[in-house]
Amino acid sequence: MTQKVMIFGAGLVSKPMVVYLAENGFEVTIGNRHLEKAEKLAKLHPNITAVQVDVSNDELMNKLVVEHDLSVSLLPAVYHPIVAALCIKNKKNMVTASYVSPAMAELHNQAIQADITILNEIGVDPGIDHMSAMKIFDEVKDKGGKITSFMSYCGGLPAPQHNTNPLGYKFSWAPKGVLIAAGNNAQYLRDSEVVNVPGKDLFSHYWLVDIPGVGTYEAYPNRDSLSYIETYGLQGIKTIFRGTFRNISHCETWFSMAQLGFFDKNGEVHDTSNMSVPQFIKTHMLGLEKDSCLKSDIAKKLNLNSASTVLKKFEWLGFFDESYQVPCDRGAAIDVLTAIMLEKMSYEPGELDLLLMHHEFIADFNGKEQRITSTMIDYGIPDGDTSMARTVSLPAAIAVKMILDGKITSKGVLRPIDRNIYLPVLNELEKMNIKLVERYY
Repeated sequence: MTQKVMIFGAGLVSKPMVVYLAENGFEVTIGNRHLEKAEKLAKLHPNITAVQVDVSNDELMNKLVVEHDLSVSLLPAVYHPIVAALCIKNKKNMVTASYVSPAMAELHNQAIQADITILNEIGVDPGIDHMSAMKIFDEVKDKGGKITSFMSYCGGLPAPQHNTNPLGYKFSWAPKGVLIAAGNNAQYLRDSEVVNVPGKDLFSHYWLVDIPGVGTYEAYPNRDSLSYIETYGLQGIKTIFRGTFRNISHCETWFSMAQLGFFDKNGEVHDTSNMSVPQFIKTHMLGLEKDSCLKSDIAKKLNLNSASTVLKKFEWLGFFDESYQVPCDRGAAIDVLTAIMLEKMSYEPGELDLLLMHHEFIADFNGKEQRITSTMIDYGIPDGDTSMARTVSLPAAIAVKMILDGKITSKGVLRPIDRNIYLPVLNELEKMNIKLVERYY
């Protein structure tokens, strides 16, 4: 009997997963709030069916989980526990590419009792980063060594030839998710000292990293690196850092936007119809008079001179253009910025993205130090899938197949840190030319 997979979410990264599973003989149902997005994917293969889904419709959600052998959630992360609870209730396996949230972690024992697998963090970051790092960790341990330092970086960026806007960034995954992440607190361990970075200061805390063959990038902390000491089995490590890559001058600009309050995910929602972007910023963000000079006021607030690159980027975004209407009818500051950036910072047809991942390890072998790097440089396919879509959804798709083929049998809320999971996934990805190059010094 053909096995059935339910995929919730038909966003920017879903296509490679849907096609991979359909081509491997699974019956795939793709569900989305906007049916036309799901129908577009359903046209790609006869094994794919589209359905309209409202996450708040408990009866429909439950019915879809029951009718399928495994469910994948590519929805915003806040909805994963809803899908997981239904999977536990109906004893169905589940996969997500997102971080294990506290709400998901709390379901671990229930998932074990239901005898199901809920595999998370099986995308690119998190996902390929975990798996490629665990490969080195286990190899060092098998040789009698110990990891004393681990620094990991990842970033999705425009390919250099298509880096065509002054912000040096374009959206290859959920735009609002990018902006929400821009307000996250972070912490890491460096030379045995814990470094805490409040979300408001995230983009003032960065350094430069050279990637051979590609260039130099800014790197800033990504969430809580300390929590991965236990996950990775690195007790006693002196340095552990997980960070995000961006193009040069990104951090200064995004730090300025943070100071203005654009990344507040709990900001007040306003009616923005018939309102210009400068009016919104003046009225709802800075409390200024309508006839004030916004450019001068922002320069004063952020202590920027009139020739500041940041102000020039804000001007390009339309912050000072009274004729530029807010591109959404209702929202908080984060929603307004999301809408503006979607209009101005999306990939055009035929443009390529770039996925960079770079690990730096220091291993100790009885007093002898060895340095190791592991690097992935992956570009989108011309007139095909983006690198972000492939690297997020293909690891998850491979994991779906492994679970349904009985090759992943562990139960509970899991990450792909077991070699019985990560080695087959990495090997399959390499066949698709998604791979990391390891170097030993």
